[in-house]
Amino acid sequence: MPDTPDKINIEDEEFKQPHVVSLFALVGFAITAIMGSIALFNQNYTLAGTLFFASFIYFCGYYAYKKFSNKRISSSIILYSLYILMLYLVFTGGVAQTGPLWVFIVAPVSVFIHGLKRGLFDIVIFVALMTIIMFVPTDFIAHAVYSTEFKLRLTYSFLTVTFLSALYEYSRQKSYNHALELSRKYQQLAHSDPLTKLSNRRDALSILKQEKARISRSQEPMSIILCDVDHFKKINDRYGHNAGDAVLIDLAKTFTHHIREQDCVARWGGEEFLFILPQTQAMNAKILAEKIQEKLQKHLVIYDGNEIKVTVSMGIEQLKKDQSIDEVINSADKYLYQAKNAGRNQIFP
Repeated sequence: MPDTPDKINIEDEEFKQPHVVSLFALVGFAITAIMGSIALFNQNYTLAGTLFFASFIYFCGYYAYKKFSNKRISSSIILYSLYILMLYLVFTGGVAQTGPLWVFIVAPVSVFIHGLKRGLFDIVIFVALMTIIMFVPTDFIAHAVYSTEFKLRLTYSFLTVTFLSALYEYSRQKSYNHALELSRKYQQLAHSDPLTKLSNRRDALSILKQEKARISRSQEPMSIILCDVDHFKKINDRYGHNAGDAVLIDLAKTFTHHIREQDCVARWGGEEFLFILPQTQAMNAKILAEKIQEKLQKHLVIYDGNEIKVTVSMGIEQLKKDQSIDEVINSADKYLYQAKNAGRNQIFP
C-alpha cells in the first residue's frame, strides 16, 4: 500500500524528536564549550574542566546519533549528562552562585526526550537529589551555600516549570495521537470500500503493481478473477437499493471466506469484484471460482423478509511476463463479457 500524504506527515513527525535531540546536543556542545572557555579565562579551572568535559559528552551524543542513528543511546547520553552537569552546578554554585539557575532547562528537555511518564519519573529523582544537595548540612558535605528563601523559591519555580512542561507535553501527545488516528482513518477511507470494507479500486491497482514487480523477480504465477453480479439492476429495481447494498456486503463476506491470507478481493466498481491471487495459476483460480459459484447455488441473501437468489459471472486471466496490468485486466474483462453472453452464472475461460 503506497504512503498517503497523511501517513508521510505522521512519519515525519516521528522523526522530528531525534533530530531535535541531535540539535540540542550540538547546541549544548557549543554553549558548554563557550562557558568553559570563559571559566578558563577567569582562571576557574575546575569549572572550566567540568564544562569542557560536558561539552565533549554532548558531542559524543551528537556523534552517536549522526554515526549510528541510535536515538536511545544519544538521548540517554545527552539527558543524563545534563542531569549530572546541573547537579554539579547546584553543588558548586557555578559562577557567583548562579549555577542553579540553569536547572530550569531540565524539565522541558526530560519530558520531550523520555515522554510524560518516564520524564516525570526522571524529574522526581533529579528534584530529590537537588534537594538533598541544597539542604544537607555543610558540615556533613561541603557544598555551595544558599539562603533558605533562594532554595525554596528555586524548588517552587522548578516545580512550576515542570508542571507547565508536563501540561504542554500532555497536550502535544494528545494532539499527535489525534492526528495519528485521523491519518489511519483517512488511509482506510482512501484504500477501502466503505460499503463492503474490501479494498477499493485504487488499493487493488496498487497491489497489482506490487505483485507485478514481485513476479518480475520471482517468476511466480499470478491470476486474477473479474467477477460481476448477474442481473444486479433487477435486484435494485425489485427490492430497492438497500437490498442491493445488502447483497454486495453478503458477497464480500462470502468471497473473503474463500480466499487465502495472501489473496485479495476488491470492489472493482459498482457490482464488480476483482480477485488478486498471487502464486496461483489460471487453472487453480478456476477451481476457486467454481467453489464460490457452488457456494452461491445453495445460498440466499435474506433482506427485509425477502430471499434473494444471487449468481455471478467470472472472467479469469493469468498474468504473463510481458503483459501490463491494463492488458491482463482487459483480458479478464473480455472473458467476463463472454461469460455474461453465454447466459450468465458462467466462468470463462
